[in-house]
Amino acid sequence: MPQQDVDVAVVGGGPAGSAAATLLARRGWRVVLLERERFPREHVGESLLPASLPILKDLGVLDAVEQAGFVKKAGATMVWGSDSEPWSWYFRETNRAYPHAYQVHRPQFDQLLLDNAAANGVDVRQEHRVIDLDLEAQGAHLSVESAGAISTIDARFVVDASGQTGLIARKLDLRRNDDFFRNLAVYAYFDGASHLAPPDEGNIFIESYPDGWFWKIPLSAQRTSVGAVVDSALGQEGIASLGLEPFFRAQLDQAPRTAALLADARLSDGPHVVRDWSYVAQRLVGDSHILVGDAACFVDPLFSSGVHLALSSAVFGSAFVTTALRRPEMAADAAAVYSELYLQQYRHFRELARLFYASNRTVESYFWEARKIVDADSTPRAAFIRAVAGQPPQGYERAVLRRGDAPAAFAQAVHLVEGEREGRRDAWDALFPGGDLSSAPLYRAVPRLAASAEVRRKPILENGEFVWADVLTSDGRPEGTPLSALVARLVAAIDGRRTVRDLLAALVDKSDSQIDEVVPAALTALQILYLEGAVEGIENAAPSG
Repeated sequence: MPQQDVDVAVVGGGPAGSAAATLLARRGWRVVLLERERFPREHVGESLLPASLPILKDLGVLDAVEQAGFVKKAGATMVWGSDSEPWSWYFRETNRAYPHAYQVHRPQFDQLLLDNAAANGVDVRQEHRVIDLDLEAQGAHLSVESAGAISTIDARFVVDASGQTGLIARKLDLRRNDDFFRNLAVYAYFDGASHLAPPDEGNIFIESYPDGWFWKIPLSAQRTSVGAVVDSALGQEGIASLGLEPFFRAQLDQAPRTAALLADARLSDGPHVVRDWSYVAQRLVGDSHILVGDAACFVDPLFSSGVHLALSSAVFGSAFVTTALRRPEMAADAAAVYSELYLQQYRHFRELARLFYASNRTVESYFWEARKIVDADSTPRAAFIRAVAGQPPQGYERAVLRRGDAPAAFAQAVHLVEGEREGRRDAWDALFPGGDLSSAPLYRAVPRLAASAEVRRKPILENGEFVWADVLTSDGRPEGTPLSALVARLVAAIDGRRTVRDLLAALVDKSDSQIDEVVPAALTALQILYLEGAVEGIENAAPSG
């Protein structure tokens, strides 16, 4: 069969594959997307997060999503933690730019993203199944089956967005299941279900019960997605002994509030089973391939993170591919940063889910007892920092954690870390009595870098690819903060001897900008670094009395 050469072959047309293909085509690469099914096709994972909306905007599909008539999701309503009554949290509490997300019908949503890829110049081929691939240092050879015929495609790079199929991860034995969660999901679709009362009618509803927890997602006035997350062994044994639908019904009988909302509903599709519910690949990047979305990792769906992780990895992954193709000498460093960025988001959601599972102390059963945090090598303080430090506000961390009966040591660590930040903010504010910048005691302070602070040269994401930059890492922001030229000079000048006034004078002397531009920018940077704990010693200049 004739060979077809491309720069990038993307395997899979879900959100990760469509988004990555779109972004790569925009960079001028020849991109083919190979999807084994014909869209639209059914897919679970309907609940989005506000953090995904800016990515959809950049892809050029947000307007189409907003006009599609999807249910608006203001937040979540839960029966979980220390309160047996339902409680809600709302995105608007922490996200003014995007105060809601959407509950999407995945066949329609995924079709929008796939069509957008084609509109951006991607060669989209549906009903093309990759049956094998050979990965080499300089490229990849893909064997593709379509309409009973087999053809081959040579690509300089492969983006594996094959979802839970995990084409490359399974071929190279990279996938490791997550022993903490050990769950499976049984889900179905209902017509005519009741919904929560306003203003929560569009919320995802989550109800914990002895054997696990249920989700209920309103997809329209008529259609609702409902799923039970249970222990994998219990689920497989129950399905084998009872049958799939009787097992699902038996679980529903244990969740009275979910069952009440479905009392007059009709089962219209399913139940279906998804196994291997949480896993991660041991390596995300190779010489000629990269794993994105569910092909790389999947975490328990408690926080509706699936689509967001897929879209985020597409942004990071497409930038890596562009970098690797244009500047091969930078590929190894960019690969490390891609893995760091994606796994950081994955671990963020994993830590939150672990902490929230552990805090559901009102339910006494094997399921919940087995999911308490018992890591001997992880201090509560470290767990908290991993869970929330350096992350953009997702809109729910504090709400869900304070509702649970968290382990006492963890709660103390939360109080300590947040108390330290609040104390630094109070100390900073005390340095500007009456808002008088000209006589601020701050100028007498002698700042020093924290022991954990380190400036490193590493790739950062900029305009669709990775570029070199100076990055400051610390305990408060382990992933690092890229430094502008001005801030890099400021950090380099902090030696534990010079006062803030001396540092500002040196910056002004070496800058081409005016003093009224340099000083405010430097003070703002110093404030941020101090509040994050990367800089210390500021409080020593606080006025007495």
